[in-house]
Amino acid sequence: MNTIYHVAKSGTKTGNGSTENPFLTINQAAQVAVAGDTIFVHEGVYREWVSPVNAGLNHHRRITYQAFPGDKVTIKGSEEIKSWEHIQDGIWKVTLPHSFFGDFNPYKEEVFGDWLQKEDPRRHLGDVYLNGMSFFEAETYEELENAEVRTERPDYWTQETYTYVNPEQTKYMWYAEVSAETTTIFATFYEADPNKESVEINVRKACFSPLKVGIDYITVRGFEICQAASPWTPPTSDQIGMVGPNWSKGWIIEDNILHDAKCSAISIGKEGSTGHNHHSFRADKTGHQYQLEAVFLAHRIGWKKETVGSHVIKNNTIYDCGQNGIVGHLGCVFSTIENNHIYNIASKREFYGHEIGGIKLHAPIDVVIKNNRIHDCSLGIWLDWQTQGTRVHGNVFYRNNRDLFIEVSHGPYVVDHNIFASPVELDNFAQGGAYLHNLFCGPFEIQNVLNRSTPYHFPHSTDVAGFSFVHSGDDRFMNNMFMQTNSKRTVGTAGYDDFTTTFEEYLEVMSKDRTGLWEGQQAIYLDNNAYFNGATAAKHEATSHTWKDFNPNVTLEEEDGRLYLSFELPEDYIAKGDIIETKTLGTARIVAAPFDAPDGSDLIFDTDLNGNKRLEKADIGPFEQLKGGTNRFKIW
Repeated sequence: MNTIYHVAKSGTKTGNGSTENPFLTINQAAQVAVAGDTIFVHEGVYREWVSPVNAGLNHHRRITYQAFPGDKVTIKGSEEIKSWEHIQDGIWKVTLPHSFFGDFNPYKEEVFGDWLQKEDPRRHLGDVYLNGMSFFEAETYEELENAEVRTERPDYWTQETYTYVNPEQTKYMWYAEVSAETTTIFATFYEADPNKESVEINVRKACFSPLKVGIDYITVRGFEICQAASPWTPPTSDQIGMVGPNWSKGWIIEDNILHDAKCSAISIGKEGSTGHNHHSFRADKTGHQYQLEAVFLAHRIGWKKETVGSHVIKNNTIYDCGQNGIVGHLGCVFSTIENNHIYNIASKREFYGHEIGGIKLHAPIDVVIKNNRIHDCSLGIWLDWQTQGTRVHGNVFYRNNRDLFIEVSHGPYVVDHNIFASPVELDNFAQGGAYLHNLFCGPFEIQNVLNRSTPYHFPHSTDVAGFSFVHSGDDRFMNNMFMQTNSKRTVGTAGYDDFTTTFEEYLEVMSKDRTGLWEGQQAIYLDNNAYFNGATAAKHEATSHTWKDFNPNVTLEEEDGRLYLSFELPEDYIAKGDIIETKTLGTARIVAAPFDAPDGSDLIFDTDLNGNKRLEKADIGPFEQLKGGTNRFKIW
């Protein structure tokens, strides 16, 4: 029997969830709902951590949490504060007893964990919001007295200048002192009176996540979810996001607006029993070693398709988060991430570590990431370790510090029909990738990794088949467009000049090592790419199309919520190629597996970015029906 429950601000703690007698909190419904039930949440702000205790049974009998149609429903991890005391020149304070926070005080808890840059200033999980605007944390009270607008700072990764998205925001700061009995928060409000404006502070670690594992088949739909003190989420910790399934299967997270998570908005990652920041607490092994252990510990608790992963994250807007829009290690397998708008991730630059990105996944086995719009992030998508059977398709990247980073993975994975329009497009610290029909407007870096051997798997499985270092190569670049814009570095595939060009040539070179242990740079397969405005082809590309002195004048334009891409082509332009499919691409050498779909079927790249059918001789790049002169396409 499927039951419909109602939650409303007019409800009571003794309500039964009926229309006439609704629950007061979503968590009341979460304690009683069972497979097949639907919870409608009515208009209002709900300040709570929703923790479902029961699971759905399958995709057809799930438990659905949904904003009532037409109602604006917000779930917040914050509390509103109206007891501020003015102390000097726009600086106010509030003192709260520890009982206000319970067993979790974000102003005592630091941003902490593996892979975090320890030399950075200490940051805490708390935050202060004035009419929804997040403040910056000060290191000392004196910094509040001297707060000023900061327009730019060096980027941690490149050390190039980063300009703040909203410089005026940088002068708004908070500082906390935690004693044995109380927490005092100081903040700069300037001309605003915090007792008359809306001022909120972080209180809860999460907004919607079960405390138990194995709470499968839950739908979270149509909410605004924000202002949570979510902790740092490396791949070697209990990955807690503002929203997430906590090591479960079959969640659907769709049509939500998620913002202002201290670290990560959505986590589809690992749980704590497989390791929790051991490198930081113990410091007796490298983080890499603990991450390897996490893979095998996960197998012992049932890391397989039948028990975890297969989530759908779609049609969400995610912004203003300190670390990730979407994060996951191990628990993200077999999932689909599509049609999300992700921006302003790590744009405050308050802390930094090697786990930051609009989407940051480890072990994204058979994960499909498609049709997402990702911009103004420290890094767009970072796929790290065990990127296998993964497809990155039809995404739009721009104004990111970097667009795509694929690290210590062995393939096969496919990157096709994407728009890469940021200053740096790709860091390829992996092998066994197929890059097809993309538009690259900036440079990319190729690097082998000989100090970390990482796992690879039997095709479409979590079972480990072996380990390998990354020697670079075994990549395919076919039917891509490379358009040099304003980059200081050369765009194109010339970085592969010294690689072998066929598998047979690679075998011949390798056979000269009589120990059988030699592993040099592998073959690289380049064919039918187009190069403009100084973008450079590798010297051994089979067929290339080059317009060295032609500037395509690439532009992105936002109009009424839509995004358009324009570029110019020579009047006599023509560059076409055969339809690419799984059999065209061969197999990834280390894994000995084909470039196929997550379900094992063949991939055929016969439609363009906008879903148009390609001709038998297809246009190079993401779009079909290209022409000389100006081409303009709606891409979002």
